[in-house]
Amino acid sequence: MITARKEYRFCGREFTPEELSLIREVIQSCGGLSRTELASTICELLGWKRANGGLKSPECCDLLERLEGGGFLTLPQKRETRARQPKKRIASPGEPDPTKLPGDLKAILPLEVELVRSQARRDLFKGLVERYHYLGYVMPYGARLQYLIQAAGGRQVVGCVQFSSPAWRMKARDRWIGWDDAARERGLQHIVNNSRLLVLARVRNLASALLACVLRRLPADWQEHYGVEPFLAETLVDRERFYGGCYRAANWLVLGETSGRGRMDRKHLRHGARVKTVLVYPLVRDAARRLKGQGR
Repeated sequence: MITARKEYRFCGREFTPEELSLIREVIQSCGGLSRTELASTICELLGWKRANGGLKSPECCDLLERLEGGGFLTLPQKRETRARQPKKRIASPGEPDPTKLPGDLKAILPLEVELVRSQARRDLFKGLVERYHYLGYVMPYGARLQYLIQAAGGRQVVGCVQFSSPAWRMKARDRWIGWDDAARERGLQHIVNNSRLLVLARVRNLASALLACVLRRLPADWQEHYGVEPFLAETLVDRERFYGGCYRAANWLVLGETSGRGRMDRKHLRHGARVKTVLVYPLVRDAARRLKGQGR
């Protein structure tokens, strides 16, 4: 059981006993607020923000659920914002047909990369990932950027790519960087995780080509949105399903494999359940050195 008698670490931040008591007091005294509103309030009170000043409300929501699971507090019931929809979707107007493109990459170049900004495009991104990606769509953990990649002239969406917050610990990655806990806490914000890659057309070499296009603009977009320059991109490939050939072809480095626990398995209950290959792509020179805080 979690108590307010000692510090509690979550998402790279130490919460003091006083802060934990404040969190519980806010939950108890602001019963009329939703979970999201409570998270934003707590972030404001604790100054838990990103480098660009934005509140870490998604992370705080996860913290509150973790504290509730540990018996430390009781959250209000989740509010239903809309009627539940059936899991099985049918394609909506405007969604691409993956079968109606030529098989030659040159025929659809140059690829056009669009950062998802509007609700309509976000809905399209979600719909495509939910319909065609084997993992479906799940709200990303923490910060995120989503991209739609289109064939030349905007004829058709041919891919979806998502980047989000990195894993707190990953043995193969951390060993490659060579940092300790203190350096990781300082430098982790400079890593982004490629949490979804979806290719919507059977075109040879398309996956590696769209990855390369997105990575060229990712650093500027991430810094614009979150005020942090990314030094390294990481991804995890399920070794039982994929070899990760498109990443290898796009010059990503293979660092090793995970234990199979997953980022949320803190009790070591799922060791070896889903082993994944760890790959990284340096976005700057001397990425490992800079992540350790040793300058350019």
